[in-house]
Amino acid sequence: MAFCNMCGAQVAEGATVCAACSGRAAVAVPAPSVSAGSGLADNVAGMLAYVTIIPAIIFLVVEPYNRNRFVRFHAWQSVFFNIAWWVLWIGLRIVVHMPFLGFLTLIVWPVIWLGGFIVWLILVIKANQGQMFKLPVIGDLAQQQAG
Repeated sequence: MAFCNMCGAQVAEGATVCAACSGRAAVAVPAPSVSAGSGLADNVAGMLAYVTIIPAIIFLVVEPYNRNRFVRFHAWQSVFFNIAWWVLWIGLRIVVHMPFLGFLTLIVWPVIWLGGFIVWLILVIKANQGQMFKLPVIGDLAQQQAG
């Protein structure tokens, strides 16, 4: 099943032109699959796993989602990303109390926070697009846990 990349209308297989939007090129985009027994699509469940660590843990425990490799991967990556973020935050809270180094955290902390926010935003967007975007170390651990 293909959909037009401009208007979203369904286009016949193999067609290069969309009839709905007057001749623009059509691109095959797979429809998001829906988990069995629920109305929540896999890409939405993967995206929601990044909201906080709580939905990620719920998706790892609840039955229709813990069997889906895509949702498990994003849930595990969210858990590992949250753990890494907390370790980094605690490390910076320790450094802030050291003489001379504590002043540097005033400069470094906003940059690290912005970088973490951008990485989190990319993870949410990639999960919503249905992609299994892997972070360098955390993604490999999540892929091993997801199976």
